[in-house]
Amino acid sequence: MTEAEAVRELLAAVARRLEAADRIDGTPTDDLLSAIAATAVTALEAQAASIAIHDPTADRLVFAAAAGPASGGVVGLAIDAGAGIAGYAFTTGQPLAVAEATADPRFDPTVAEATGYIPSTLLAAPLSDDAGTIGVLEALDRRGGSFTLRDLDVAGALAREATIAVRAGQARRDAATLLRESLAGLLGDPTAAGPADGAAIDELVSRATADLATGDDDPRWQLADRIARLRDADPASLELAVDWLDALLRRAGQRRVGGRGSP
Repeated sequence: MTEAEAVRELLAAVARRLEAADRIDGTPTDDLLSAIAATAVTALEAQAASIAIHDPTADRLVFAAAAGPASGGVVGLAIDAGAGIAGYAFTTGQPLAVAEATADPRFDPTVAEATGYIPSTLLAAPLSDDAGTIGVLEALDRRGGSFTLRDLDVAGALAREATIAVRAGQARRDAATLLRESLAGLLGDPTAAGPADGAAIDELVSRATADLATGDDDPRWQLADRIARLRDADPASLELAVDWLDALLRRAGQRRVGGRGSP
């Protein structure tokens, strides 16, 4: 096998795995964050909820999703990573609820001025995992009073879901970037000043994708599509699907042991 063939085979393997992941869970990150923000509005009985993601290059929190009647105009706004109550939750990694937002010395009016809405009560929960803090979930003005300790627990659970969604999106983007950079290094002339140009890399990606030769009628993709649809199935159907997959795996194992792939 030539070096070019080896590169194409490696690329094809990576492409297959990325395509399988997208088929099983292809919901865009922004849609997931919007759904989580909408859930926060309902669960916390808030006038608005938003999710801001940290941009490490600019060191700013960028509002990526929002929901609720008082959320208009906040998506796309950016604030300093340490600014306001959201910045406090982000930099400390601690959730907090504030009963009188404008009287709190940590309150930053930047977002309120931009949206035209000044909150009375405010809740902020960091988007955190073992790798660090990547953003903040905020809720404004609980109907009927201030946010409670239970609300902090609910917000924390929603923030964890948002963290998972953001990390998954980052992983997909990082995989694509890593693949492209690796190809640039592999295709580059070590004696030249720089790697191969983008057109050469794009051509290799296209050729490897064509080599996959796995259309929608491929049984593997049919299975992936059906697994994705099982997310909306009832528990009894899920148990039946698990039993069927277990039986299929046992049969595959018996065929490998008994006949090395033969019926």
